[in-house]
Amino acid sequence: MKTINRLVLLLMVAMLCGVAAMAADDEKPMKYINAKDLRIINRGWTNTIRDYDRLPAFLKDSVRDVLWERSQCSAGIAVRFATNSTSVGVKYRLLWDTHMKHMADTGLKGTDLYIHEGDSVWRHVNTNRPYTDSLKWCKSTYVSNVEPRMQEYMVYLPLYDGVEELYIAVDSAATITCGNPELISDKKKIIAYGTSILQGGCASRTGMAATNILSRELNCEIVNIGISGEGKMDYCMARAMADIADADLFLLDPIPNCTEMMCDTLTYDFVNIIRKARPDIPIVMVEGPIYPYARYDKTMGNYLPRKNAAFRRNYEKLMAENPNNLYYVDCVNLDGVEDDGTVDGIHLTDLGFKYYAAKLLPVLQPIMESVK
Repeated sequence: MKTINRLVLLLMVAMLCGVAAMAADDEKPMKYINAKDLRIINRGWTNTIRDYDRLPAFLKDSVRDVLWERSQCSAGIAVRFATNSTSVGVKYRLLWDTHMKHMADTGLKGTDLYIHEGDSVWRHVNTNRPYTDSLKWCKSTYVSNVEPRMQEYMVYLPLYDGVEELYIAVDSAATITCGNPELISDKKKIIAYGTSILQGGCASRTGMAATNILSRELNCEIVNIGISGEGKMDYCMARAMADIADADLFLLDPIPNCTEMMCDTLTYDFVNIIRKARPDIPIVMVEGPIYPYARYDKTMGNYLPRKNAAFRRNYEKLMAENPNNLYYVDCVNLDGVEDDGTVDGIHLTDLGFKYYAAKLLPVLQPIMESVK
C-alpha cells in the first residue's frame, strides 16, 4: 500500500510540474504588433472611416443605412507578415460581437492563420475561437513551438463582424516584417462585387470564403465587396469601383439579391458604368445559383432561371455592342455537383465555397495571367 501511495504521490507531483511548465510556457513574454504596421491586403480603398472597413467614407451618404452598416464587416481583408517567432497569436477588438443562428462564430467573427510552405501553397494553421471580454476583445495563440526561422504568414479577418483594432502577437525577441511582397501580390487586383454568398456566408472559418480561396490560388489581391442582402447593383457602387485605380478585373455576382425586374432593368447600366470608365479592364458576370430546394419548390424553380435569363439578355446586349473584355459564368454546378454545398439551401458550406471557386478559377486564371 505504501508503494502505491508513493507512486500516486509521484504521479501527482509530475502532473503539477507539467501544469507549471505549461503555465510558464503560456506566460512566455510576447509583443503585440499593430497590424497597420504590417501589410494589409485585399482593400479597395484606404480612405475609410475605420482601418478595416470595406467602403470609402465618401459613400456613407450615398447608400442605404443597412448597406453601409454591412460594409463595415471586414470580409476578405487580411494581414500579411513574416516572422521567426516560435509562437504566433492575435488580439483584436470586434465592432459588434454579433452572432447568427446559421453561421459558425469562427467564420463570422474569428480569424484564420495561414502559413506559406515551400511547395508554394498556403496552408491553414489554426483558427481562433472568438471568446470576447466585456470590451469585445478577442485574444488567442494560434500556434506554439514553431521552428524559429523566418516564415510567411497571413491572417484573415472576420467575415460578418467589423474590427476596430488588430494586433499580431509574437515572441518578445522575435523579428517580424511585412513579408515577401510577391506572395499575394499587390501587382494584380480583382474587385469582387456581390451578395452575402460572396461576402462569405456561411463559411465555417474566414479563409474559406470564395474570394480568399481564389486569392491564394491566383496569388493576387481580391477586394471583397460582397454586401449581405445589399448587392443590388446600386449605380453609385459601380462608379466607386470603377475609380479603383489598380483594378485588373471586375467580378460581378449580384443576382441573389436582385429581383427579376432588377436583373432586367439595372444590369446593362451597372455594367456599362464600369465598362465606359475602364474600357480596358475585363469584367466577369456570374449567374445566380439555382438553390437545391428550387428543384422541389415549383415557384422558385421557375423564378430563379428567369432572373438568370434577364441577366444574360443584358450580357448579350453588351456583347453585341462590344465583345471585348466581357465574360460570363453560368450557374451550372456553381454551388457544387452534390446537395451538400449549402448550409440553409442558399448560403454555402466550405465545400460549397470550394465548388464556387473551382467554377470561377478557369475563367479568372487566364485573364489574370495576361495582366502585366
